[in-house]
Amino acid sequence: MIHNSSGEKRKLEPVLDPVARAIADAPVDDEPDTEEERKAVADSKAWFEQRRGQGISHEEALADLGLTLDDVKG
Repeated sequence: MIHNSSGEKRKLEPVLDPVARAIADAPVDDEPDTEEERKAVADSKAWFEQRRGQGISHEEALADLGLTLDDVKG
């Protein structure tokens, strides 16, 4: 972080990274959620609750795709 002349903090990342800048400049999503979106969020929260707040490991995600860590190491 740097301080400008008025002492306000601002992050350098959005200035230096074009993707971060695009995200920072993107308009706010003000469209109401659809029922499908609300259901997807509720389903994902239930999935995490069933797993005591834990996701799945990288290895498990790869296995779901039929891959191993050795397959993706470069």
